[in-house]
Amino acid sequence: MAILTHHDHQEPMVIIVGAGPAGLATSACLKKFSIPNLLLEKEDCYSPIWKKYTYDRVHLHLAKKFCQLPHIPFPSSSPTYIPKKEFIQYLDDYVSYFNITPLYKRTVEFAKFDESKGKWVVKVRNGNSGDVDEYFCKFLVVATGEASYPFIPKVPGLESFKGKAFHSTKFKNGDKFRGKNVLVVGCGNSGMEIALDLANYGANTSIIVRSPINLISREMAYLGLMLLKYKVAYTVVDNIMVMLSKIMYGDISKYYGVKRPEEGPFASKIKYGKYPVIDVGTYQKIKSGEIQVLPGMRSIRGNDVVLENGKCHQFDVIVFATGFKRTTHKWLHGDEYLLNEDGLPKPEFPEHWKGKNGLYCVGLSRRGLYGIAFDAQSIAIHINSLL
Repeated sequence: MAILTHHDHQEPMVIIVGAGPAGLATSACLKKFSIPNLLLEKEDCYSPIWKKYTYDRVHLHLAKKFCQLPHIPFPSSSPTYIPKKEFIQYLDDYVSYFNITPLYKRTVEFAKFDESKGKWVVKVRNGNSGDVDEYFCKFLVVATGEASYPFIPKVPGLESFKGKAFHSTKFKNGDKFRGKNVLVVGCGNSGMEIALDLANYGANTSIIVRSPINLISREMAYLGLMLLKYKVAYTVVDNIMVMLSKIMYGDISKYYGVKRPEEGPFASKIKYGKYPVIDVGTYQKIKSGEIQVLPGMRSIRGNDVVLENGKCHQFDVIVFATGFKRTTHKWLHGDEYLLNEDGLPKPEFPEHWKGKNGLYCVGLSRRGLYGIAFDAQSIAIHINSLL
């Protein structure tokens, strides 16, 4: 295994780790200031979550005006809630407009600020050759995203399951699950929407709901974001959201078996990073009994899933919509200030994007694409001011 050092003429000013929407936006904003940057991506394409790991029916949950990347709006002809295919087309156009050229199959294995050189040392495994390339740069941007590595919890007996069990990143649509007994584990937006898709395709669908949820509609989310944009306090916005949710959905504990959380949707998101569930039709299916809500899982024995209430159900398929883990702490060394163990920013919004020694992060403020645009522009302006 060779370690190849990239000498000064190949030394990028900025290295961006991750070529999802966050990395692409940052690269574009730096290019606007003619600041050279190198974009590294561990997969074989940019925006792999969107291109490879999302289900077919996914749409952006927020209206398009809250989801555009810096400098290029969505076409006025596109729908308010952008479907997957159109969003990928938008990213393709974005990349070609800014001539963004990521290096693919590059996994960052080590990054540390070298005090003596005043630069970051970044060691990168090249998936094509197996070599480790070594780079030096003045600025390092973590753009690996909230959704880095699919997470499946350890369930006793999962290995004995006779059916199919997989993470939601492998789910495309419910077509091949017609008539099957399918369990969706996880009641975030992906879990709720996958359950809806399965029910629409005629699967016998159950979903595990364990924790309290804030249920809102797309229109309510739009209203909430508009109010926040005009500097209405999020506590006031939350009171409005909870009131509207009660009017629209009534007592959700009747159907979901869980209460609303103590905190409203925006407080939950800001404090604990818990996104509200934006209902796109699942609630109606739960109400009508087409989707069955179950409590947490205790264990699995063959095809039997034993629940926390002691009851036992048989399933052919289990889809784990159980989110992601970040592994930044495994490769990023010497940063005590910016990111926590879980790879999320320690400083509060809106100062969350800026670390020390030229370290930045983008797209980790749990504000979705809206947050990405803010971070990318802030970082580019800051780096430009230092040069």
